[in-house]
Amino acid sequence: MRRVEDGNVEVPRIALLRRGFALEYATLGWNVVGIAVLAVAAINARSVALAGFGLDSLIEIGASTVVIWELSGSGEERQKRGLRLIGVGFALLAAYLLVQSTVVLATGFRPHHSTLGIVWTAITAAVMFLLAFGKARTGAALDNPVLRTEGRVTLIDGLLAAAVLLGLVLNVTQGWWWADPAAGYVLVYYAAREVREIFFGEH
Repeated sequence: MRRVEDGNVEVPRIALLRRGFALEYATLGWNVVGIAVLAVAAINARSVALAGFGLDSLIEIGASTVVIWELSGSGEERQKRGLRLIGVGFALLAAYLLVQSTVVLATGFRPHHSTLGIVWTAITAAVMFLLAFGKARTGAALDNPVLRTEGRVTLIDGLLAAAVLLGLVLNVTQGWWWADPAAGYVLVYYAAREVREIFFGEH
């Protein structure tokens, strides 16, 4: 049985693969539920940010599906194809954030308060950060660039949840409706950097 090092402990490769699958299925399940929750919250609050975050969940579902497909096979060409598909997901995320943030700032759109949105984005941020850490560690142990890269998609999902949460809280407490779209521009830069690394880096 082939064993690989995970931290300072040798772990059977099959166990790491199972962990990778478990992390991706957990991500899929969370985001499927999240789309329904965010739809309700976005409609009630008339929130562009919450609606946009629901679209981001769709991108995360697509990225997780790519990794599950890649982990089910082997070969360098399969990994390259998986990376390109995740790169497309990053590009879509960057485009969505850029358009959404610009439209919200330009129109001065002010959403209503959303307790459901605040609670869900707070929990989602914590869950995504934990999943991203697990994917980074497992991907490194497996030496799998697809899993590591998708872990960064999950990290961005967590950062976006935190940005949306900050915007919702500042809107409630300070009336700063522009906080969320402003934070979105920071994530545009991060996502665009990942696209450049995937398509023009050393992968």
